[in-house]
Amino acid sequence: MLGDVGSKWLDRLHQDVAKDLRSKGWSQAEIADILGSTQSTISRHIQKPTIPLASSGDEAIVDAWSSELSQALNSIGPKGEIVRQRLVVEFQFKGNHTIRFDKTLTGLDLDRGQEQRALLRRLEWAIGRLDSKRIKHVMPAVGMNIASCNKGARDVSQVAAFPGKISIVDDKLRHHETPSFGVSSHLASLLLQAHIMNEAKTSIININPMNGDKKLEQKEIKQMCDQLGYSFALSSKGKISGSHNKLDVILDTGDFGWEPSMYILAHNPLELIDRTHQIVASLEI
Repeated sequence: MLGDVGSKWLDRLHQDVAKDLRSKGWSQAEIADILGSTQSTISRHIQKPTIPLASSGDEAIVDAWSSELSQALNSIGPKGEIVRQRLVVEFQFKGNHTIRFDKTLTGLDLDRGQEQRALLRRLEWAIGRLDSKRIKHVMPAVGMNIASCNKGARDVSQVAAFPGKISIVDDKLRHHETPSFGVSSHLASLLLQAHIMNEAKTSIININPMNGDKKLEQKEIKQMCDQLGYSFALSSKGKISGSHNKLDVILDTGDFGWEPSMYILAHNPLELIDRTHQIVASLEI
């Protein structure tokens, strides 16, 4: 039905709207967000000639609608948030037959709640596997935490962690509350930065390898990562330095009033615990 004609029709509409909003001062990222596309796709739309349609009448209709749509979007602004979409499609056939669809899209993810509950359970299971005796010498003064997210997370509210901090009391790990979403903003923010660069990494923990009697240097930590086959990156006060395709270990050497930290990343909370034990043992602290 829609086939190639419908695909080109929608592509031309998107292309026209993208070009018009760009001329109005919108960034490619803002256009991509409002159109539900990607920045690279918007860039191609803007650079390429307008997609031709088989019928000049169809071109006129699409162009008129795109102009009306871009003006309306510009009046709302790039911060506008779409909460519902309504699509009406009608097909007319010979013999006076008509098929009509009128559907409303809400963006509701029916599986999201299940995914979130499963993630919280994995965090609780993971903390139970963390060996307090093996990590007590790398406990940060500010406390330890574990954070995790599902793939595609882009906001702190989509990252789960333990409220407050994880500490060791009488050789046992203690945390006051069960994990929940939207807590531990610093660790969540760092995880989101890493997740955008390396989507496979969805879990993170913080330790302080520069604690205790033996003062490890950055060079030693990097050598340890090389030996284990882990990628190594630096950060400064919660901001990852540079861009990376792979992230396993992030080191923040600290500053005045800022405690040194090592952040270990993994594909899931359970793998994260195994990596933490491995790295702490390799540091020989």
